[in-house]
Amino acid sequence: MFVDRVRLTARGGAGGAGVSSFQKQRGKPRGKPEGGSGGSGGDVVLEATDSVSTLLQVARSPVQRAGDGSHGEGDLRHGSRGDDLVIPVPLGTVVTEGDGTMLADLVEPGQRVTVAHGGRGGRGNASFVNERRRAPSFAEQGEYGSEVEVWLEMKLVADAALIGFPNAGKSTLISSVSAAKPKVADYPFTTLQPHLGVVEVADRVFVLADIPGLIEGAAEGKGLGHEFLRHAERARVLVVLLDPSPLQELPPAEQHRILVAELERHSPDLAARPRVVAVNKADLVSDPGPVPDGAFVISAIAGDGVVDLLHAIADAVEGHKHEAPDRPGFVLHRPVRAGYVVSNEGDAWVVSGRAAERAINLADLTVPEAADFVATRLARIGVEDALREAGAQPGDDVRIGELVFTFDPFGDEEEE
Repeated sequence: MFVDRVRLTARGGAGGAGVSSFQKQRGKPRGKPEGGSGGSGGDVVLEATDSVSTLLQVARSPVQRAGDGSHGEGDLRHGSRGDDLVIPVPLGTVVTEGDGTMLADLVEPGQRVTVAHGGRGGRGNASFVNERRRAPSFAEQGEYGSEVEVWLEMKLVADAALIGFPNAGKSTLISSVSAAKPKVADYPFTTLQPHLGVVEVADRVFVLADIPGLIEGAAEGKGLGHEFLRHAERARVLVVLLDPSPLQELPPAEQHRILVAELERHSPDLAARPRVVAVNKADLVSDPGPVPDGAFVISAIAGDGVVDLLHAIADAVEGHKHEAPDRPGFVLHRPVRAGYVVSNEGDAWVVSGRAAERAINLADLTVPEAADFVATRLARIGVEDALREAGAQPGDDVRIGELVFTFDPFGDEEEE
């Protein structure tokens, strides 16, 4: 099955929890802190590869999660990091968010983008020792990994794309000039998925794509070809194949006009690409009638005129390479978001954001030492001042994550 567009829900692994542990010594109820930290969760990574040609694997498993980090232990044993989940995707995969923001365009083998990050592992109590805090009795919980939904869309990476009405002979042509073996028959819409073929002519090589047949209105969703117009978007050259046989109701010149109009409606940039025009099935029709200027007259099945056509395609591809070199893929690097946001929801002040949630992420806040430490953390990252500026008064409820606190600002701050 050919799958070229799919939605993926990616979940980063959860971080392991840190542990509060002390070295056991005779006569000392609490010895040296020795609690290890938890390991971070794994990331979900998409990697472009030429070993897969479809998004079928993702379609079969649309929800995927990386490995969790393991918990810390006593005796300063730290948890291991969770395994990254690397998902192979075809070359030419575009990754977008639900709002249409493009995150990556993966066109080169080995190119990667991390779509979901693993949660940070919690620190053990040994990590919180300083000059004033000799024996901390608290540790951090591990953080959950991020969860995102992205769309993956595959666009074939080809030098030239065959464009034409159904049954124009595109599949016959690509199968005769390359090792690609699409289905060939004498009825419309034989090609239900695009095919790639590597074409060699003399000492020249280029990649040719067979795009399913278009009909008038394809850009608006009519027929089958509109689903695959995007596969022509990367092509340097468009090869317009016309059919003069009695099976086609329209003459070649009218076919050409409709095909170019559909390309312009789909993408003006695509329609502006260099074009090579060929009239196929010369073995069936002695006089194809009026044809576009410069069109090649060929027979894909008999091979007549095909070599000259291939040289013309190779010339156009090489010419376009000089004018427009390969555009490398890219990965969007987003700016770091604000650590937290303060808002009022009527009965409580709400502080949302990773920095604030991380500040309260201790295993047991009923321990006075842990509660004081959290208050210091919140004050140090500016949450206390932000609440004051927003209008919070002592005694107001403040919600961070699933926890609700009483706003009780204090002046002296302890360094972490």
